[in-house]
Amino acid sequence: MSNSLLDALTAAELHCPVITAGDPDYDRYRRVWNGIADRRPAAIVRPQDIEDVQRAVRAAAASGALLAVRGGGHSLPGLSTCNDGLVLDLSLIRSVVIDNTAQTVEVGGGALLGDLDRATVPKGYIVPAGVISHTGVAGLTLGGGMGWASRKYGLTIDSLLGAEIVLATGDVTWTSPTWNPELFWAIRGGGGNFGVITRFRFQLHPFSGIVAGQWLYPIERARQVLSGLRGLAREQSNDFAVSFTVSPSGINVTAVWYGDAGLARAALSPFGTLADGATGGLENLPYLTLQSRNDAAFAWSRRYYAKGGFWPDISDGAIEHIVAAITQAPTPDCEIYAIQLGGAIRDIPDDATAYTGRSAGYYWLSEPIWDDMADDDSCIEWGRTTGRLLSDSSIIGNYVNEQGDSGSNIARDAYGPEKYQRLARLKARLDPANLFRLNQNIEPQE
Repeated sequence: MSNSLLDALTAAELHCPVITAGDPDYDRYRRVWNGIADRRPAAIVRPQDIEDVQRAVRAAAASGALLAVRGGGHSLPGLSTCNDGLVLDLSLIRSVVIDNTAQTVEVGGGALLGDLDRATVPKGYIVPAGVISHTGVAGLTLGGGMGWASRKYGLTIDSLLGAEIVLATGDVTWTSPTWNPELFWAIRGGGGNFGVITRFRFQLHPFSGIVAGQWLYPIERARQVLSGLRGLAREQSNDFAVSFTVSPSGINVTAVWYGDAGLARAALSPFGTLADGATGGLENLPYLTLQSRNDAAFAWSRRYYAKGGFWPDISDGAIEHIVAAITQAPTPDCEIYAIQLGGAIRDIPDDATAYTGRSAGYYWLSEPIWDDMADDDSCIEWGRTTGRLLSDSSIIGNYVNEQGDSGSNIARDAYGPEKYQRLARLKARLDPANLFRLNQNIEPQE
C-alpha cells in the first residue's frame, strides 16, 4: 500500500514536500499530542494551500490508503495519525483574519485555540472554545466545542457561520445555513467524517474581561465541596461557569464570571467557602492566562486516556463514585474533571445540530494522565472503570471529542439512532468509500 500511495503522491505533483521515514524531519512530524499514539505513517504532507489538500485527498483515495487528517493533533485515540497511511498535516494553514465590520473571523483548518484567542481577545472579541490553548480549532469545533464561555455564548459550533471543506472526491465546497445546509448541520458535532475543513468562519462576541476564582480544597473534603458546589451552581446566571477537578492532591474549583465586574464577588466568593482548608481566591485573571493555564499539565508526549459523559446534575451517587475512585488512582495526575454546561447551550434545539447533549448540566471526564509506558494498563483500566461508574448518572448522548476509545459504538451512542441514521445517509452520499474513517466513525448507510 505504501508504494501505491507514494506513487499517487508523486503523480499528484504536490507543491509541498512529501515526508517519509527516510527524511530527517519524519520523527518530528509524525508525533502527535498523546504519547500512546506512536505511529509510523508511510507519508506526511504539510500543505500550505487548499490545492495541495485536494491533491493529497485524491492521492489517498486513488491508492486506497488510510488518510489521517491532523489539525492540532489532539485526538485522544490518536486518530490524527496512522500506520502505513497518509497524514495530512494542516498545521501550516493557520491564518486568523478578523473582519471588524462584520464582526466575524476566518480561521485556517490548522489553527490552534491559542492562535484564535491571541488574535481576537486583544481586540475585544471572543469565540467560545476549549480550555487548552494547543488544541486544534478544527477538531474541537467539529465535535461541538465546549469551554469557559459556553454558558454565556454557547458551544463553538453555535458561533460557526460557515466552512470551506474538501470532500472525498477532492472537490471543494462551502457549507453554511443557506448553502449545503445538511452538510452544515452534520459538521456541527459530526466530527471529521465528511471532509477536510480548510477554513472556518465564526461570529465574534464582545468581550471585556473576566473575574475568576480558583481554590484548592483538601481531598478529605470532597463530599462537602461537591455537594455545596452543586447547590450554588444551580443559582447562577449565564454570566457564570464553574468546573472542578478531583485528583489525589485535592479538589480544584474554578469559577468564572463574564458579566458586570461589580457583581463578580457576590457570585464567586461562596465557591471559596465550600469547606474548611481552602487556599486560593479571586483575581482579575487575563483570559489568555485562563485559556493556557493547563497547557503544561496536558503537555505533548505525555500519555492520556479519557472517558466522558453528560450529567443532568451532580448526583449523590456520582460524588460517592468520585470519592471511591480517586483513592484508587494509579498515578498522581489521574483526575476526574467536570465543567458546568447549560445556559446558552440549551437555547439551541437539540435537533438543530448533530451535537447531542444540550440538556446536560455538566460534562464529566475520567482522565488518567501519566508518563511511563509501564503504567499504560493500570491507567487505562482505571479510566475505563471510573468512567463506567460515573456513567450510572449520565444521560443519553455523548461528546465525541473526549473519548479515549474508538469503534462504531462510540458514534452510535453519542448521537442516538435518529441522528446517527441521518449522518450515515449523508456519509453515504458524500463519502461512500469511507475515506474519512479515522475519527469516531459514522459508517455510510443508504
